[in-house]
Amino acid sequence: MGKKDRHVGWCELCEREDVEITVHHLTPKEMGGTFEPTANLCIPCHKQIHALYTNAELAVRLNTIALLRDDPQIHSFIKWIHKQPSSRVPKIKKSNERKKR
Repeated sequence: MGKKDRHVGWCELCEREDVEITVHHLTPKEMGGTFEPTANLCIPCHKQIHALYTNAELAVRLNTIALLRDDPQIHSFIKWIHKQPSSRVPKIKKSNERKKR
């Protein structure tokens, strides 16, 4: 994901405004999602999704914004990041569960 793919806007996941956003393929490209729907996500939300879930999980059970929001693993992150200023870009690490895979 290069700088050209980023711009300032509204994150569809955490709903923060005036954040640098990237395009997230709701079904990962490697799983056939090249021409499937995408979502505009802030960098922290985008990184957190990929730190928590494999592409297979994203393709099969978390391929909409509504499904992502309802998932307990990311729900608490969304509640927290929503309260953060748009200038905040926290460091994101893979979950211990994801590291084992």
